[in-house]
Amino acid sequence: MEFLHTMVRITDIDASLKFYCDGLGMTQLRRVDHEAGRFTLIFLACPDDVKRSGLKGDEYPLPSGLPMIELTYNWPDEDGSAEAYGEGRNFGHLAYRVDDIYAACLRLQDMGVTINRPPRDGNMAFIRSPDNVSIELLQKGERLMPQEPWASMENSGVW
Repeated sequence: MEFLHTMVRITDIDASLKFYCDGLGMTQLRRVDHEAGRFTLIFLACPDDVKRSGLKGDEYPLPSGLPMIELTYNWPDEDGSAEAYGEGRNFGHLAYRVDDIYAACLRLQDMGVTINRPPRDGNMAFIRSPDNVSIELLQKGERLMPQEPWASMENSGVW
């Protein structure tokens, strides 16, 4: 397993980039607008970490071992209103890449961990820590072929 990023929800892209990039000196590595899901993802890292990683250009996936922050901006509703996040709700999740998402989920499930968002697609799952921290698990390399019981398992709770 390898650490990927920490996700933070934001309500103003310009103000957030000013804070993280201009204020803290972080570098924007990638920005992806998801029209269908109505959200924008912006990945940031510290310049020294980027240098150590050997990143050259817009590589995908981003290199292993590069500590990042993922800023997530949820687009306003059709009526122009945006979701307001209460204190603590702006923290999203930790993300880890695993060698076999099905094996990882089965091991966690056998330990009594609820799989909140099962890996139906062979690529992504969400769980919660004992302290209710949301954790995203992503399949290393290509997504696995869908398989049961995961393919038909319903979501449980929130992530």
